[in-house]
Amino acid sequence: MSLTRRIFLRNGALAVVGTAALPSFLTRAAFGAADPGTRSKRLVVIFQRGAADGLNIVVPHGEAAYYSMRPTIHIPKKSVIDLDGFFGLHPAMSSFEPLWKQKHLAIIHASGSPDPTRSHFDAQDFMESGTPGVKATDDGWLNRCLHGLPANSMSVASDSSAFRAIALGPSLPRILLGKEPAVAINNLSDFSVGGKNPKAAPIANTFEAMYEHSVDAVMHGTGQETFDAVKTLRAADPSKYAPAAGANYPKGRFGDSLRQLAQLIKANVGVQVAFADLGGWDHHVNEGSTQGQIANVLGDFSRSIAAFWNDLGDLGEDTVVVTMSEFGRTARENGNRGTDHGHANVMFVLGGPVRGGKVYGRWPGLDQSQLYEGRDLAVTTDFRLVLSEMVSRYLGNRDLKSVFPGFEQTGQFLQMLS
Repeated sequence: MSLTRRIFLRNGALAVVGTAALPSFLTRAAFGAADPGTRSKRLVVIFQRGAADGLNIVVPHGEAAYYSMRPTIHIPKKSVIDLDGFFGLHPAMSSFEPLWKQKHLAIIHASGSPDPTRSHFDAQDFMESGTPGVKATDDGWLNRCLHGLPANSMSVASDSSAFRAIALGPSLPRILLGKEPAVAINNLSDFSVGGKNPKAAPIANTFEAMYEHSVDAVMHGTGQETFDAVKTLRAADPSKYAPAAGANYPKGRFGDSLRQLAQLIKANVGVQVAFADLGGWDHHVNEGSTQGQIANVLGDFSRSIAAFWNDLGDLGEDTVVVTMSEFGRTARENGNRGTDHGHANVMFVLGGPVRGGKVYGRWPGLDQSQLYEGRDLAVTTDFRLVLSEMVSRYLGNRDLKSVFPGFEQTGQFLQMLS
């Protein structure tokens, strides 16, 4: 296929106009999707900031103690979306039910960090650094996992793309800090280079300068292609992006973030790892049940992820999404019809290679003798075990001691991936 005056990807996400000196980066972006051998594996990490209430998200409706501990905020059995006769989804998460039935969605209950802290700041820091209890770690595990990935786990464009590691937000999060280049994108419509767009986010304004003045040969060598890619994204007018049929993103920051991530993935600009977050989970007062605060944020969370999955289409076969939160909530509701800082939580894993339709991990129970410190659901699956399976078996980085230093894996992977 020869290049003509105009090259358009069928999905309309990326357009290249003109004939002069088309950069190799954009050539790969235009044609990479046509060759399955060049398709990259992508890992998307979503953080639920504020400590989500895993017991009201994936409800153990088969355990009587759950209802006695939560007289006003429990999810009634008749309202639970049953999964396996014991666990069920909060009714606000109905958009996850098809993903479960299609076996694309897996759940890990009673998962979390072994560190006992109940501080939001410390717990989030430990989960993003991947080193619970250690505050001296400089970088994030998602950045470290990019070190030395085998060539067959990434597209032709991934290893030289500035979009290889991205965060959807105004600044780079802890989880992506490190030696590997990563960039934060708050809004594709405002993303620019060289300060030419007066509405551009600060991280975008410094983008070109960062590459021009870099002494790192790899970064410097890909700089011009990076600028061309950014300019192309701007020329494509991201504000007019049309998601695939059935991909109905909720309005709001989180839905917008996942919509823009889908746009970048479909443009084939080399995204390999990505991060997005959603706050609003710290429900000490009036948490609600089938209606209220938790129902509202769960609706936003689940509908956005389901829309993202539908938007990706066939590209979902090469994508894994994993969710996490710093810790769970107390097993018992408090005197304000809410919950306080707890311990174990629930993680979701969604993707083409995921062996879904199953709740993984060992359920510890909610009997008083089974609770952690007499008040919380106990952690039976270390969050690093879940992430290690994604990093090792999916992305192909076998050096887990470097990705999660200090983590001594005592058991086998959960075998969530085919």
